[in-house]
Amino acid sequence: MTIPILTHRLTLRINGRDYGPIDAPPEMMLIDVLHEYLGLTGTRFGCGQGVCHACTVIVDGDGGPREVRSCITGAHWFAGKRIRTVEGHAKRDDSGKIVQLSPVQQAFLDHFSFQCGYCTPGFVNAATVLMEKLAQSPIAADEVEATITDALNPHLCRCTGYVRYYQAVKELVLKTPGLVREKAP
Repeated sequence: MTIPILTHRLTLRINGRDYGPIDAPPEMMLIDVLHEYLGLTGTRFGCGQGVCHACTVIVDGDGGPREVRSCITGAHWFAGKRIRTVEGHAKRDDSGKIVQLSPVQQAFLDHFSFQCGYCTPGFVNAATVLMEKLAQSPIAADEVEATITDALNPHLCRCTGYVRYYQAVKELVLKTPGLVREKAP
């Protein structure tokens, strides 16, 4: 006897591209859909409990970009939303070949920020959200360190590469025009 698996149709917009409709179980997490249905394996499955943030994706909405943990958020919740994964950050040519890393990716590479790299997609997404929020709402120079710490703290790195991630983001924030105000308003 075969027990049928209940599925619902799902269409997702990821990295500017529509995927689906696919038939996915209603309780399936986004990370499983990314890996098993769509072949987008850059997002990492870490703890599976939403603690380590390796599975973080970006959801763009009216309130701006925000981080969402894909290992604890059902895929159907993302229907109708704009999602970005780590695969969507670098610029690609018409053949799909990467021709330029995002500023965050390049900063992490320049600072040798990762060791095993397992947590890197989550850190890339966190730093990208931070940069985009600062572009909309710059902070005072004396708030830079605390703001970066708040943005990166939820992300766990089992190789303890925190200092290099932090240094890369700090340098990028300070050298990118318009993210830091000279004086508090």
